[in-house]
Amino acid sequence: MFFDSDINTVTHGIQLAVAPVFLLTAVSGLIAAVAGRLARIIDRARILDDRLMSNNFPGPVAKLHNELKSLKKRATLVNGSIALLTFCAILIGITIVVLFLGETTALQMLRLASICFLAGLTCFLLALLSFLAETLLATQVLNFNRNTSS
Repeated sequence: MFFDSDINTVTHGIQLAVAPVFLLTAVSGLIAAVAGRLARIIDRARILDDRLMSNNFPGPVAKLHNELKSLKKRATLVNGSIALLTFCAILIGITIVVLFLGETTALQMLRLASICFLAGLTCFLLALLSFLAETLLATQVLNFNRNTSS
């Protein structure tokens, strides 16, 4: 029989499949945070690009180009993080479907569920590493040693 109509089996399938949903919640929150950083990077790059085009920069142009290069590296890291988080969400979603189907049907899907879940976690961890690299790069451009008059 392809589908098992036992209500206890369906209930257990739902319970089993709900656990990875918490990871999906974390992934969606992290995507929102990382997308916010990308928006700020893009806004800053547009401002610097406008200054470059209008020759309205109160310092050496090389400094502006260096900051634009840094913003490009940061944007690449953030885009990578968003891509990895999206793959993670897809894999966790597939895991949920596979767990539910494996519990409510006669299909043997435990190995596929395990592979999808571990691949999703791997994407999540790689996305966190990319996010960490971007934040470290962002703080390198800060200069706390400037003389300030109070």
